[in-house]
Amino acid sequence: MASFTAKDVQNLREKTGVGMMDCKKALTEANGDMEKAIELLREKGLAAAAKKAGRIAAEGVVYSVVKGNVGAVVEVNSETDFVAKNAEFMAFVKAVADTIIDENPADVDALLNCKLAGSNDTVQAALQDKILVIGENLKIRRFERYEGVCVSYIHGGGRIGVLVQFETNVGDKPEFEVYGKDIAMQIAAAIPQYVSRDDVPADVLNKEKEILTIQAMNEGKPQNIAEKMVAGRLVKFYKEFCLLDQPFVKDPEQSVAQYTEATAKSLGGNIKIVRFTRFEKGEGLEKREDNFAEEVASMMK
Repeated sequence: MASFTAKDVQNLREKTGVGMMDCKKALTEANGDMEKAIELLREKGLAAAAKKAGRIAAEGVVYSVVKGNVGAVVEVNSETDFVAKNAEFMAFVKAVADTIIDENPADVDALLNCKLAGSNDTVQAALQDKILVIGENLKIRRFERYEGVCVSYIHGGGRIGVLVQFETNVGDKPEFEVYGKDIAMQIAAAIPQYVSRDDVPADVLNKEKEILTIQAMNEGKPQNIAEKMVAGRLVKFYKEFCLLDQPFVKDPEQSVAQYTEATAKSLGGNIKIVRFTRFEKGEGLEKREDNFAEEVASMMK
């Protein structure tokens, strides 16, 4: 039997900030001795890495790749944008993407427990090692994985990453590769939320109709007229948020749907955009604000 309890594991985690599994392993190795377990974690560098875990990581990189019939897009955050230019950091990010493709983990927690591609360590252990070597808090924030005909695109050196899945019988043609990149670039630039009108959730659509109706009534239109105006105004909503309705960025005279139909016809096959993921580095995260003057002043003390 173990010479420690679940409460001991929790206490060790609170003292060090290290993950539960690593705390359990340390207590096992230390035969339940709390101080020895802390020492073991420090020796492994895990406790030192944990001290950085509270620091804001909103920079980093988004990376997307396709291998065979599987594609992945992943966001790995760091504290500063300089890290994204670090070759060791980028090698780790690419290995994480390969692991996602190879292992098909259910979520980030499952990914952390996978063996990192090309390594004998788990993703979690490799991440802790990189935190120690690079000296910044690093975090694997999110990822997506598709199987089938996929196209990936990375914009701005990893500021934006896109992964698109298609259903098509012309995916092996060079012309389709050009088309696929165009669609991925469209998603990066125009930020659609849905593939088609059918994908817009009913509650979102009903709320938009309600807002547009109130807008028209505020303009002095009677309710029956306002409701008729909504249908026309919804077209603008679809053009902004639905990929197929958006004007194609390379030729705004045609929609993405029309470009897709024309490409499929010219290639003698069929093309359907199934789904896409667009990650933008740090979106929704609190950014660290550095005060350079205060930093220099603190160094002078």
